[in-house]
Amino acid sequence: MEMHQLRYFAAVVEEGSFTAAALRLRVSQSGISTQVGKLERELGQRLLDRSGRRTRLTPAGEAVLPLARQALETLDAIAHTAAEFAEAVRGRVRLGMIRGCSIPGLLDVVAGLAATHPGVELSLHEDDSEALRERVLARSLDLALIAFAGGEERGAESPGLDVSVFLEETLTAMVPMGHRLDRASVSLADLRAEKVLCLPPGTGIRAAYDRSCARVGLRPRVTIEAASPLALTGLARRGAGVAVLTPSSGAEEGLRPVPLRDATTPACLGLAIRPDQRAPAARLVLAALREALEREPA
Repeated sequence: MEMHQLRYFAAVVEEGSFTAAALRLRVSQSGISTQVGKLERELGQRLLDRSGRRTRLTPAGEAVLPLARQALETLDAIAHTAAEFAEAVRGRVRLGMIRGCSIPGLLDVVAGLAATHPGVELSLHEDDSEALRERVLARSLDLALIAFAGGEERGAESPGLDVSVFLEETLTAMVPMGHRLDRASVSLADLRAEKVLCLPPGTGIRAAYDRSCARVGLRPRVTIEAASPLALTGLARRGAGVAVLTPSSGAEEGLRPVPLRDATTPACLGLAIRPDQRAPAARLVLAALREALEREPA
């Protein structure tokens, strides 16, 4: 059994076909097919079902894949650790982030990584927080920026992951100036007579809003959902309703962020990584993101 055979096998699974895996690895399709076939013959089991348009794992392949990935990560960690002594960290890092993320610190790290660490190849993958957690646990992502509702026991939101929380904010109502709710603060009950604009389920702000309403005995109600805070503030400015967001979400001219005094569940942002993730390239990106995001103004 050769390590490159395991690498080819994992790439076919991740890309969904021998052709896509060959393009990613810059190896001929026939070469990958031959080596995966040799691996299957050595193990005495078919690992991949090639009968459909998309290559799929067999039951034996399902069992072997996590072990193959662990072996590859161990090999990469050995190589990267040795490279660290030569100040030349190398490797591919798959970073997940919540949809529509525009946090300057994160963008600075992503944009500057090629100059500071040319040996690190970084790819970005957008999804909702629940899917990002699952992908980190499944090892198809190395780390991810996720959003969630706080106020619970640390670790309860993301079992099996280490989460570094760098932002925790209370909710605000973004209201047009001169609106009846343009006050020092308002309650969740004050929103009952308004059209509420909020992010969709699966986001930290929405989870914080839903839980805060439940804590005061109200049924959470959202009239308009949008994945972008900028879309919600734009709609609020045009009189479509009151946007429930956080202070860092930003507000357009003509809107005032009014604290929701009984919204006691905060919305949080954090970096999630597996505790057993030891690849120096992934740890380097994690450290750079932590440093940049912790400098972000609250």
